[in-house]
Amino acid sequence: MKLATYKDGSRDGQLVVVSRDLSTAHYATGIADRLQQVLDDWNFLAPQLEDLYSTLNSGKARHAFPFDPAMCMAPLPRAYQWADGSAYINHVELVRAARSSEVPQSFYEDPLMYQGGSDDFIGPCDPVVVPSEDYGIDFEAEIAVVTGDVPMCVTPEQAIDGIRLLMLVNDVSLRNLIPAELSKGFGFFQSKPATAFSPVAVTPDELGDAWQGGRVHLTLQSTWNGRKVGMCEAGPEMTFHFGQLIAHIGKTRRVRAGSIVGSGTVSNKAVEVDGRKEWPKGYSCIAEKRAIETILDGKPSTAFMKYGDTIRIEMKGKDGQSIFGAIDQKIAPLEG
Repeated sequence: MKLATYKDGSRDGQLVVVSRDLSTAHYATGIADRLQQVLDDWNFLAPQLEDLYSTLNSGKARHAFPFDPAMCMAPLPRAYQWADGSAYINHVELVRAARSSEVPQSFYEDPLMYQGGSDDFIGPCDPVVVPSEDYGIDFEAEIAVVTGDVPMCVTPEQAIDGIRLLMLVNDVSLRNLIPAELSKGFGFFQSKPATAFSPVAVTPDELGDAWQGGRVHLTLQSTWNGRKVGMCEAGPEMTFHFGQLIAHIGKTRRVRAGSIVGSGTVSNKAVEVDGRKEWPKGYSCIAEKRAIETILDGKPSTAFMKYGDTIRIEMKGKDGQSIFGAIDQKIAPLEG
């Protein structure tokens, strides 16, 4: 099924069920008001929502209305946990290669992960507000999962069973703030502003056979200022699958219902063309493009985002239909 949260003037919005083709929606009133309620009582409430979803898809829901992504908050407008991994080691390899730095062997055995701000997510069509263009504004196209309750010391295979929903992510990064933060040895903070998520969150069964072994085997599309810059394959080159990422968190703690776990920037390896490396699938963040330019030409030539720039992130199924709806945002200054 597909779920979204509509803006209603409150912090947590109003839960709606969305049709498979993203054309219509229906308020979940009478079952649950908010998505977190469903995650807290999944076995009881999810089947009721599934019934409503079936009715909606059959065209028999009496109070259905046209679905409008612009009305959406993040599916979980605030969450108990937002932990973002770096599951595509190719992304790390490129960034390190541009700095003439080797990737430690441990990075291939244990995923990188940081804990982001989960108190203030933004909707898929909300502006990305940044106080200064000098901060080095970058998009990051990713996939995320939302968990149910997962016990401590869970195995990666068991952790996959704890996944309730999937979403797309724009994990905005302020690249020019990152070096000073990381030099302190304590990780990201100011360099990671509010994160945006796709209009709808979907249950894994909506992906069909594209959901295999904790990976999404589909193409993640990134369109910057109307130009498609990324058509990255999300499945084959995901070094650590979502079960491994969840198990990484669960090594020393319980993972509670409503936790969001991100994949990190979706990234694909280069191919050799006439003795020269090329990246035909493009890129899912500007930092990776700049790393590629540095590797090839000795310096980056692509600038970071400016006010007025737009970014669209979307994933389509094998039938060509949008699965999650699109993240479609504009970079904006802080007013006042």
